[in-house]
Parts: sequence; C-alpha cells; structure tokens
Amino acid sequence: YTERRTALREFLTADLSPHLLKRHHARMDLLRKCSYYIEILPKHLALGDQNPLVLPGTMFQLIDPWKFQRMKKVGTAQTKIQLLLLADLLEQLDRGRAELDALLQSPDPRPFLAGWGLVAQRLAELSAVMDGFLAMMVPGRLHIKHRLVSDIGATKIPHIRLILSTKTPVLFDRKGSVAHQDWASLRWFVTTQPAAPEQFELRFKLLDPRTQQERSQCGIIPVAACSFDVHDLLPNRCYRFTVKRAESYALVYEPWRDSLTLHTRPGPPEGPSPGRLGKPGLPLTTLSER
Repeated sequence: YTERRTALREFLTADLSPHLLKRHHARMDLLRKCSYYIEILPKHLALGDQNPLVLPGTMFQLIDPWKFQRMKKVGTAQTKIQLLLLADLLEQLDRGRAELDALLQSPDPRPFLAGWGLVAQRLAELSAVMDGFLAMMVPGRLHIKHRLVSDIGATKIPHIRLILSTKTPVLFDRKGSVAHQDWASLRWFVTTQPAAPEQFELRFKLLDPRTQQERSQCGIIPVAACSFDVHDLLPNRCYRFTVKRAESYALVYEPWRDSLTLHTRPGPPEGPSPGRLGKPGLPLTTLSER
C-alpha cells in the first residue's frame, strides 16, 4: 500500500506535475498564435551536389501553382486538426491528473490494494498520452498524394518533401508603443530572431467614428521594420492597431494577430488665446507683473 502510494505521488510530482502542465498550456497558447508555412526541402541531397534544382527557392518555381494551392489547403486542414488534437490530449492530461490526485488525497485504501491494476493501467495510458502530446508539438511532414512538379522535359526532376514549419507570433511592444496628440509611435517584436528581414502589415482604425469623414480614419500600411509612426490622427480619440507578417506565398494558416488600443492625447483647449486675456496692446508680462 505504501509503495504504491509513493509511486503514484512520484508520478504526479515528476511526470505530470502542475508546473509541467502549466508549461504545456503556455506552449499550447503560443502554438495557437503562431503562423504556419509550407517548407519545401530536397528529399535526398548528396554531399557536394551543386545542382541548383535542389535549392528551395528554385523548387518553388518547378512546382505546379494549382497543385501547390491544393497542398496549401491540405496544410491548413492538417494544422487545424493537429491543434485540435493537441488541445484534446492536454485536456486528457489535466483530467487524468485530477483523477489520480483525488485518489491520492482519499483515505480509501482499496485503489492501492485490490484496485491497483486499474490505477497502473491509468498511469500507462497517461504516459502514452504525454508521449503523443510531446511528439505532436512539432509540426510534421505533409503527405503528398499527387505529383507536384510538372513535366519539365529532359531536366531531372528532384525528389522533394513538404513539411509544416512555424513562425512565432508578432507582438506589440506595449511599453514602447505610445500615442501622442495627433500621431502614434508603434513598436513590435518577434520572440525568435528571423534568419532574414521580414515584412509586416500594420493596420489602424478609429474606434467609434462620429462622422462620415472620420470613417476614413483607417488604413493598411506595409512596413519593412519593427517600428512605424502613424500620423494625422485625431486628438483625444481611441485607435485600434493590429500587426502581422505580410502575406506569403507559402503561408497556410495564421489564426491570430496581435492588437493594441491607444488613446491619443487631448488637443489644446478651445477658447480665447492667452494674448487676448488683457487689454488690447498690453503685453502679457505686464499683466502678470501687475
């Protein structure tokens, strides 16, 4: 009885600890915000092979565009299914830990004696679920049912493989993004440093426009950096900004984009200017001296 209770406690402490599940939930939230792309790689590449056909950029040109669009739909479906399966596996782990923890807290000794076979079976099932969850965290290979490369005559057609790759989400720098009276300074970042400079798409929109003219206070701005200043805004109003990567030919799924709401500062108070507060022709310094 004591040995089995100790074994269960060790399993819940090491293999299925609350800290570990919390990390998996955080990783799952990140995956829901990632962008997913099709990556084309040569299936087999011999050492020293300088054939330009094996380069990913060149292989994009060899692939039939219509067939590639079909593969993008397959990639989208596979990504959605994978995220749903991951969420279901994580829910099974949460449920299983709650069940086993209730057994551990219960004074009933029967699960650790005559009923230990069922408990041991449950431990094995949860271990298998954890293994499946960890294996599925990395986007897998896309299964090609049809030939993607059209007949290009005598040229040797390379063997290719398609995989799903991820890019971490684009996030606003909430401390560095500031609204002024009639303009806003936006800053954003990507948690994983990209290998090459990236293009972004910044959108802005005035919330609750009051006139037809104010409805034009919106726009889409292509940006080749991680910062941009949006000018000609209205004072003392709320604007919503969103940012994401620019559309890519290989993009298959992008379910989320970061948004930020900023309030511009009020403009100068309406009314007579300070120079008109005194008598005509009397300097303001004279007024203050008096």
